[in-house]
Amino acid sequence: MSVTTAENRVAVATQRQLIWWRFKKHKLALISGIIVILFYVTSIFADTIAYTEPFDTQAARSYIPPQPIHWFDANGHFHPTVSALKGKRDPRTFKLSYAPDASEPRDVTLFAHGYEYNLFGLIPTDIHLLGVTDGKPQDALFLLGTDQLGRDVFSRLMVATRTSLSIGLIGVIMSLVLGVLIGGLSGLYGGWVDVVIQRIIEILRSIPTIPLWLGLAAAVPNSWSPQQVYFAITLIISLIGWTELARVVRGRFLALREEDFITAAVLCGASQMRIIFKHMVPSFLSHIIAAVSLALPAMIISETTLSFLGLGLRPPAISWGVLLQDAQNLQTLALAPWLLVVAIPVIVVILAFNFLGDGLRDAADPYG
Repeated sequence: MSVTTAENRVAVATQRQLIWWRFKKHKLALISGIIVILFYVTSIFADTIAYTEPFDTQAARSYIPPQPIHWFDANGHFHPTVSALKGKRDPRTFKLSYAPDASEPRDVTLFAHGYEYNLFGLIPTDIHLLGVTDGKPQDALFLLGTDQLGRDVFSRLMVATRTSLSIGLIGVIMSLVLGVLIGGLSGLYGGWVDVVIQRIIEILRSIPTIPLWLGLAAAVPNSWSPQQVYFAITLIISLIGWTELARVVRGRFLALREEDFITAAVLCGASQMRIIFKHMVPSFLSHIIAAVSLALPAMIISETTLSFLGLGLRPPAISWGVLLQDAQNLQTLALAPWLLVVAIPVIVVILAFNFLGDGLRDAADPYG
């Protein structure tokens, strides 16, 4: 492609095309975007990927270590199986240990029948991604081991991924609406409206974050159901997270409100809401997308931290923070170090969101 052709291509390209071309050059951000998409696909199909009921408890399955899948048989043919586990208690320490029994292989199959659930919350089904052909999955398949109550860690991790990621996403959407609306009104009106809003933002930002979380989360009654606590935590996180975006939006609105197209909209009789959401916000939408992608990991960390401290979601709700509560005790970690596996998706998704946000932020200025 000649220089002239390339220049012409850029000259006629839309803003979305320019952002996409520049974003594709950021390989790490592109890979991170794929990882984020995979995480959200996993959260959507969490019940399908989970092979056992996440609340199913049985003391006989307590602290079973992760069980490997044998992918090939003795002849080298692809034949995934798992070995049956035999439990034995040490007469001196009374510690129960498990050993694989190769004489009793269990075939692992795809799209097997298991516990019933509603796909997308609407379609009743019992099809799961993995299962065993002989026996029940909860008695034969332990990909990431079990916890103290005999609950399967892998299945609980899938459900926890859906909860934590959805709280982050809903919290960011609520913060986005508040930030754009309040910041837009502050920058568009100016005067005493701007002064009042900015003082409120300064007061909220001056309060230490963790004590504020603790105080608001502690106000949630213990008698509330997991669903009520879920919405309360989402609301708390979003009410704290809108201030930074409001500052950014205010600055952009102060620069845009004197532009000719805004003056023309005012003279045509456009309402304030129409001016904000139809004329001003689309002009820097790419910057808002970048800000949102960087705010998502903060939201997820907030939920995980609150739940880990016992002030957010509480059992029987399942989230990354709730699962990490099981890894607080050193004695528990000595018996079941695999419980720390929950920290891996937290670290991976936070890094992926940060790299994705950096890539979007760089791509948001295609002429830079």
